[in-house]
Amino acid sequence: MDLVLEAADRHLLTPYVYPAGWPEGEPCRQLLSLFVITNLGALALYLLFGTLSYYFIFDHELKKHPQFLENQVSREIAYALRSLPWISVPTVALFFAEVRGYSKLYDNIEDSPYGWSGVFLSMLSFLFFTDMGIYWIHRGLHHKLFYKRFHKPHHLWKIATPFASHAFHPVDGFMQSLPYHVYPFLFPLHKVTYLGLYIFVNVWTISIHDGDYRVPRLLRHIINGSAHHTDHHLYFDYNYGQYFTLWDKIGGSYKSPTSFEGKGPHDYLRKLREK
Repeated sequence: MDLVLEAADRHLLTPYVYPAGWPEGEPCRQLLSLFVITNLGALALYLLFGTLSYYFIFDHELKKHPQFLENQVSREIAYALRSLPWISVPTVALFFAEVRGYSKLYDNIEDSPYGWSGVFLSMLSFLFFTDMGIYWIHRGLHHKLFYKRFHKPHHLWKIATPFASHAFHPVDGFMQSLPYHVYPFLFPLHKVTYLGLYIFVNVWTISIHDGDYRVPRLLRHIINGSAHHTDHHLYFDYNYGQYFTLWDKIGGSYKSPTSFEGKGPHDYLRKLREK
């Protein structure tokens, strides 16, 4: 995040926003800047990719499903917009720790003892580490002590749209993002790679709510896609994973998507039309 902060300072904040006497490295200034940048960035990613997915990927026939709520899209967006600023508060604290040099993020490929192969391997390990972390956190949020208070609001959307992707209770949203932020404090990671992965995970979160259940046949039971996550919204106790089905299979919570078996939301709509 310090790359984004440095760019913002250089091109906007130092010459146009902050007083000349307020140093760029002053902690209060960095916290304020990070709060604004984090919120604007999250909002831009959510609205841009959510809108693109909603208009070009999401099957609007699903809005005819009986479990699709009245005014659901506007309600999803409103809930997300209320939650994002609160989610950003603890997120900014972690970004601040990164900026102050407490993480294992590095600037140059040469700084890694493994070069480009280290960058590639760190991307893979990031995906597997965060998938594992999100699985257990997500599953924990389904425990009766936490579900009703923190996770149930996200399950209000049985037939989700891309805009449901960030429509979380703030505690829920931050907890499920925590593995992304913890990783660079535990393992070396290139800064640009981290930014790219941060964008990727936001887009992926949108994609598993987009109602497009198509997955290459060979990957159907490996990749956790929209079909898997739709069944999670419908049946609750299955498919907690984020990218892969590995931990659901290990944890005994894997469910083959109903849409792959001719029993999904589209099939239900087809049967209604036939009647």
